[in-house]
Amino acid sequence: MASIFNTLGIGYSGLNAAQVGINTTGHNISNAEVDGYTRQRVITSAATPLQTRPGQVGNGTQIEDIKRVFDNFVFDRYSGVSADKEYSDFEKQTLEELSTYFPEIDGVGIKADLAEYYNMWQTFADNPDNDAIKVALAKQTETLSKHIGQTQAQVKDLQMQINDQLAVNVDEVNSLAKQLADLNISIEVAEAGGGYEANDLRDKRNVIERSLSRLIGATVKQGQLESNIQIDSNSNTSSGSYTLSVNGFNIVDGSSYHPLKISKEDNEFGFYSLSYERQDGVLIPFEEKVTNGKIGALFDLRGGKIDTTSGMPTDGVLQQVVSDLDAFAKGLVESTNNLYAESATTKMSSNVLADIGPTSSLVNSPLNVTPGAFNIIVYDVDGNEVAQRKINIDYATSMSGIAGSNSIEGQIKAVVDDNGDSNANNDIDDFITYNFQTAADGTLRLELGIDPQSESMGYTFAIKDELTSEKFASGSNFAGALGLHRFFDGDNAQNIKLNTELSDNPTKIHAGFSSAAGDNRIALNMIQQQFESYKFDVGNQEYDTTVYGMFDITATYVGISTNAAITRNDTVTAQFNSTELEYNSVSKVSIDEEMTNLIKYQTSYGAAAKVITTVDQMMQTLLGIKQ
Repeated sequence: MASIFNTLGIGYSGLNAAQVGINTTGHNISNAEVDGYTRQRVITSAATPLQTRPGQVGNGTQIEDIKRVFDNFVFDRYSGVSADKEYSDFEKQTLEELSTYFPEIDGVGIKADLAEYYNMWQTFADNPDNDAIKVALAKQTETLSKHIGQTQAQVKDLQMQINDQLAVNVDEVNSLAKQLADLNISIEVAEAGGGYEANDLRDKRNVIERSLSRLIGATVKQGQLESNIQIDSNSNTSSGSYTLSVNGFNIVDGSSYHPLKISKEDNEFGFYSLSYERQDGVLIPFEEKVTNGKIGALFDLRGGKIDTTSGMPTDGVLQQVVSDLDAFAKGLVESTNNLYAESATTKMSSNVLADIGPTSSLVNSPLNVTPGAFNIIVYDVDGNEVAQRKINIDYATSMSGIAGSNSIEGQIKAVVDDNGDSNANNDIDDFITYNFQTAADGTLRLELGIDPQSESMGYTFAIKDELTSEKFASGSNFAGALGLHRFFDGDNAQNIKLNTELSDNPTKIHAGFSSAAGDNRIALNMIQQQFESYKFDVGNQEYDTTVYGMFDITATYVGISTNAAITRNDTVTAQFNSTELEYNSVSKVSIDEEMTNLIKYQTSYGAAAKVITTVDQMMQTLLGIKQ
């Protein structure tokens, strides 16, 4: 039966509901700028009424729950686009940095140095006997080589910086995954028995989920989704089984987590590999599974696939630039050396030949030797040609063999009347010595030279490719591939440089085929080189272009990749801003709205207090009647 004391309880329930509402509103206001905080609302309902003969009499209000205004669907979209944004932002930042290494649009850089290098050859051709111009040519060659090496070093340094970031970010993924698993335990304990919702813990979990999405593109799946239409038509909360996965691999499974393994111990260059450890301890390569978030961008830029033989990435934007620059430098080195071998000398010594054997096929070796032919030419002291022999190279040609065989040695030592004069003492086999063996320092080299007796009489020799088509570089590339009588040392963008002997004494640079005064045929060929096409191998891709063209391919790839990244970033940023606005409109605290609620609860509290004071006056009246 309703009584005056029951009315006092009704007033107290109103006070309590208003007090909880004020507390919740204050909690919202104080956390308005906290990242990931979701505004909360008090859900109240009428208390169970009293059953009386006239009918049910109200019994005040009761607090059913305090829930977050949270839309799981919107949050999932927000997390997904956050991963895209993190990927795009890092990609754009990195490629904009990379593009500064290729300032060709401003008329400076490697291409400008290359143009000046060929200009110096033109000046040298005009003055082939001028030692001052030889010094200037050597200096410009060193400038070009140094710039190529510096650019490659910058690209590789950027690649290694990204590689180092992999370890840091994977460690953060593992740390966050552990925190997430621990939070799942805390949430399960707090919500055990179907009690109240652990709002603040769920907010912390959402923050970690979004961080993992931004880092590695992780997605969350939970067993059940429940609507919270009492507080907002778009509000819903997920519960039940919990997994956080990356491309189908569970990183967090309820209260347990599976740390990712990152290691560089087996890579001589220090490139990290990422793996996922199964329950049975088997490691699964994981680089190709990560396609989004910052780590996805790191792999796509550095290169995700590591070749087990070379230890280098086989894909990735930066690795492509490294490979392109190496192909450009190698093509420049080999084509230049192949031409420079036409200048007469007394001895030619190759690069270290570590990848071929005496009887292995030259064409099928790692050296860039092609089927074709080259000529060995001998000059006398006056620069007159005294002997010439054509050396053929096919798929069966090797370095060493008996005289008369298909090998390089066999063709040089073959007894042939090169001059057709029936003189057995003035042919190539009478002038040229052949030595292909391991040197004292353990390296394998090819050495060709003039016989000591002939050398004392002033004889010299040269190697000239036999052109088999209209193309300038359609010969065997034998001298260029082996590095015989080099103008350039090195075989890639990192180690390209002017030959040490020429750097020490630039006056030794040859302008002509022979030592005759005024001979400028080498210099003229070098000028023509810039207009001729060569084959440049970049992995499985082969380019048939000029030296300038190969560098343009490299610089254009950087420019196109950077512009594409900027365009993608603009699109993703627009999507992110729109989704973030939608998410904030549902879950973020509005100070204006909270102040309105504060006034509402203040008024409610005052009204409930008035009920209590009125009951107090009624009780005083009753007590007065008794007196």
